[in-house]
Amino acid sequence: MRKLNMRAALVSAALCISMSAAASGTANTNGTFTDANGSQYNPLQTAIPSLSIAPDAVGGGMGDVGAATRPDNQSQHWNPSKYALAESKGGFSVSYTPWLRKIVNDIDLAYLSGYYKPTEKTAIGASFRYFSLGEITLTGAPDYSGNPLPIGTAKPYELAVDASFSMMLSEYWSGGVALRFICSDLFNGVDDDDYSKGVGMGADIAFSFRKPVQTGNTTSYGAFGVAITNIGNKVSYDNDATRQFIPTNFRMGGSFEYSFDDYNSLMMAVDINKLLVPTPYGSSDQYESEEAWEAARDEYYKTTSIGGMFKSLGDAPGGFKEELREFNFSVGLEYAYKRKFLVRAGYFNENKYKGNRKYFSVGAGFNLSIFQLNAAYVITKSPTNPLDRTLRFTLGFDMGGLRDIFGVKAKSSEKSDD
Repeated sequence: MRKLNMRAALVSAALCISMSAAASGTANTNGTFTDANGSQYNPLQTAIPSLSIAPDAVGGGMGDVGAATRPDNQSQHWNPSKYALAESKGGFSVSYTPWLRKIVNDIDLAYLSGYYKPTEKTAIGASFRYFSLGEITLTGAPDYSGNPLPIGTAKPYELAVDASFSMMLSEYWSGGVALRFICSDLFNGVDDDDYSKGVGMGADIAFSFRKPVQTGNTTSYGAFGVAITNIGNKVSYDNDATRQFIPTNFRMGGSFEYSFDDYNSLMMAVDINKLLVPTPYGSSDQYESEEAWEAARDEYYKTTSIGGMFKSLGDAPGGFKEELREFNFSVGLEYAYKRKFLVRAGYFNENKYKGNRKYFSVGAGFNLSIFQLNAAYVITKSPTNPLDRTLRFTLGFDMGGLRDIFGVKAKSSEKSDD
């Protein structure tokens, strides 16, 4: 009973992070749900779901798009190959997101990212992500009076540290790779030998295309990007008794930035995402016999992470129709005035049987020669959605702007000395 209660508390927290299905129904034993009409909610399940959360206010203000948007300090999360296409010598940014504030007040995501271009055709990048799940009070079996016995207070967290390298492959194409260390400690603060940290490694591979297009008297830009992120081992929270998939993700997108004149531009972007993890085996009523269901369950847990990537392309119990439901899409717009003042809007859509995240987002940004300040705000279609009114903030610094300013100061001081 002790283990069950500990798992229940933490799994419930994970579901709040990864899924916001606002539908009533019957819970099945394997984590799926069946609604009143008999249709099954069967969201993809992974460990460390915080790796999938958009960490910054730029992509977050455009409906969570970023595969082919303009390169910026936060490209490490979306598509690290974009760094090689960046116009600046380098930069870094700090992002902060108070998460699920409609439910709790102590879950937060902090994200530090940046890049540097040692040459015109190469770039190195890095990021640090820390996701705090606040405090969770754990209880065991009830005592004689029926009161749950306290076990302790857990302060779970998830973190990731990564580095990337990208380079130009041709005049308009770039490629990049990233390597990531991942740690998830859901039982932090609780002394129990039955549980362990979920530790793993992940890798990204990404490609980008960005080409200037002459539109009248101005130059516009068309772009395309594709990235497979978090390719890595399964992690365990129970000393390898069971292992869970990390959120390996396929992201593909395109964008077109149209310049009306030298001052005004509008960027339109579209992203498509799919988790490359096996679909949960579903409830028993989808199988001809209990033995068939047990075989599917055993096969699910035996599948390796690499095998799961290929299996995920055609393993949904509901066939091709359910497989299509596992694709999410997002669209975003960004209006820029001299790239100094920016206004953003976007929409994210996830099928209701696969998580039901549907929300609009708006955002704004100010870019100066030294720093950039961006903010984003989520507006969900349902007022009961826990993601509603989520705020994101990003403060960025441009290495080229800092260098120019300090360089000017250095020259000025030299002249004054003369």
